[in-house]
Amino acid sequence: MTNQQTIRVRFAPSPTGYLHVGGLRTALYNFLFARKHGGTFVLRIEDTDRSRHVEGAIENLTATLRWAGLDFDEGPGKEGAFGPYVQSQRLELYRQYANELVDTGSAYPCFCSPEELDTMRQAQMERNERVRYDRRCRSLTPEEVDAKMAEGTSYVIRLKVPMFGDVAVNDIIRGNVTFQLNILDDQVLLKSDGFPTYHLANVVDDHHMQITHIIRGEEWLPSVPKHVLIYQALGWEIPQYAHLPLLLNPDRSKLSKRQGDVAVEDYRARGYLPEALVNYLALLGWSESKDREFYSMPELIEAFSLERVGKSGAVFDLEKLNWMNGQYFRNLPIEQRMELCRPFLEPAGYDIRDENRYRKIIEALTPRIQVPVEAREKAEFFFSKHVPEDETADVFLYSESGQKVVHLLLEKLKDIEDVTAERFSEILADAKSTLGVKGKYLFMPVRLALTGETHGPELPLIAEILGKEECLKRLQEELRA
Repeated sequence: MTNQQTIRVRFAPSPTGYLHVGGLRTALYNFLFARKHGGTFVLRIEDTDRSRHVEGAIENLTATLRWAGLDFDEGPGKEGAFGPYVQSQRLELYRQYANELVDTGSAYPCFCSPEELDTMRQAQMERNERVRYDRRCRSLTPEEVDAKMAEGTSYVIRLKVPMFGDVAVNDIIRGNVTFQLNILDDQVLLKSDGFPTYHLANVVDDHHMQITHIIRGEEWLPSVPKHVLIYQALGWEIPQYAHLPLLLNPDRSKLSKRQGDVAVEDYRARGYLPEALVNYLALLGWSESKDREFYSMPELIEAFSLERVGKSGAVFDLEKLNWMNGQYFRNLPIEQRMELCRPFLEPAGYDIRDENRYRKIIEALTPRIQVPVEAREKAEFFFSKHVPEDETADVFLYSESGQKVVHLLLEKLKDIEDVTAERFSEILADAKSTLGVKGKYLFMPVRLALTGETHGPELPLIAEILGKEECLKRLQEELRA
């Protein structure tokens, strides 16, 4: 597959505003395949559908790819020998080949108006027929075509799909796939505004950019016979195809915005680590070993192969991603963890100017954080105590034994100069032996009094971070006369 051939792959998104996590996985697999074989990774922007173009989307796409560590070799802003890499800047090339296909009899001009096409489709539906173009312009004589051209009638150019036969391709992932030609439409290649459709531009660009392997999502599999026919009509070599399995929601529907975040930018904005997201996405459809889950980028490059990509859809499990991100987060130096959480704490109004105190807060919270955005909620009690939950507070904090614990801690804390984790542990041990309470009947009243919560970091760490005066204040507030 890769012998004596310079590998060139491409990721070709549309500039619609954000990069879908499925798109990032496609880009990743292209990137890994290129790097594994010493090839070239090209970024091409397919913007021929102007109605979907979003201003600034190209810049956002390139920035997101770089954030994920997928630095392309050629593309917008990194021009190579095959540019430009934005389709709207290559229109003349598409028109040239559309006209060539007409001249050789592989395509034809279609003068049907939108109204005529709507009437045609409506009639087909009423007859329970397959809805597609009925090819009425395919039989126009050269004289009829010339006359309509002379009148200035608007037209598109359609591919002349053979009525019978089939097209077979050997997909690296799916094996031999055969398509019957009699069910295909005579698809439009060039629209009346002079812009190409996806099908023509895709084939022309892949040929001119010398793409050797087309690695893309399986939703594009139905386009393969249309593209093969264009390659054949133009006498061009057909690249190798590899169609990736879909990413699925937990209910096995196609991953979509209605069931959660699908934009890479959403995950980036919440503090996910690019290394974790890339590692996780790499394993959605591909695996080297059932027992291995963690890979650095160099390790992914070394291990990756298209032959180990499966055919069935892979479930995007947010809980698994969060778990993996948590593993990466906890292995970072404390300074990096602090920086990752800072953007979520400062806007919330938390005073984290004391770097030593802030360091202790992040150290205390780290075992409970999977994604940095969670620090905003989990750190809140350090800055403002929550109101204890009524039912739990009644059982533990406001019970007779709970009040004894609070009272004893108040007396002990007043007698010490400052609170350290070690000293607070000693005070808790004293309370246990003096009052004869242990377990949750000792720790829950203290936790509720200091934080208002039933779960959290170790109590000695909390007490040290809060400091003596704040601990006294919070304990006093929960002491009932």
